[in-house]
Amino acid sequence: MKKILIIQGNPVSPSYNGALAEAYRTGAVAAGAEVRMITLNELKFNMNLEGGYRDKLPLEPDLLQAQEAIKWADHLVWVFPIWWGGPPALLKGFIDRIFMPGYAFKYQKGKPLPDQLLKGRTARLITTMDGPSWYFKWFQGEPAHKMMKYSTFRLTGIKPVRTTTVDQVGKQTEAQRKKWLEKIEQLGRTLT
Repeated sequence: MKKILIIQGNPVSPSYNGALAEAYRTGAVAAGAEVRMITLNELKFNMNLEGGYRDKLPLEPDLLQAQEAIKWADHLVWVFPIWWGGPPALLKGFIDRIFMPGYAFKYQKGKPLPDQLLKGRTARLITTMDGPSWYFKWFQGEPAHKMMKYSTFRLTGIKPVRTTTVDQVGKQTEAQRKKWLEKIEQLGRTLT
């Protein structure tokens, strides 16, 4: 049985991201997966990595549980809006706090790149934006996707990472939004 963790990163609740996360969960459960979900705006934690890696803050209970859930999962599904080309501060703060040395990666003396401690997991990004996806891709260079895929996941061993972009959300009709929810539910059924 595939173990899937869905991390919903929109700080606004309720949100279309929440509906997309639920749609993926519905599909994955129907396909026989064991699914857990983390809704970041329900967690209690300091988003600021005060002290950096030298003087690390102790992790709050919600972050310790999130780390355990990531270790438990085979597949991570990250659902979040693109704001100013990147993820919301809440999601970035979550990553800063839990993807720490000794958990997600480990430096080795004399090696330029760290050991990847989260190998064996795959990921899917489901992102939303108000602008057109072609502009995000060709003019902005997909900064949020690149940050997640290359600077976070590749460095920690999570691969492959697939992306699904729901664009022009603010201009969509109710029928178009419903169609996207159906597509995401179907994506959940494929367990990818």
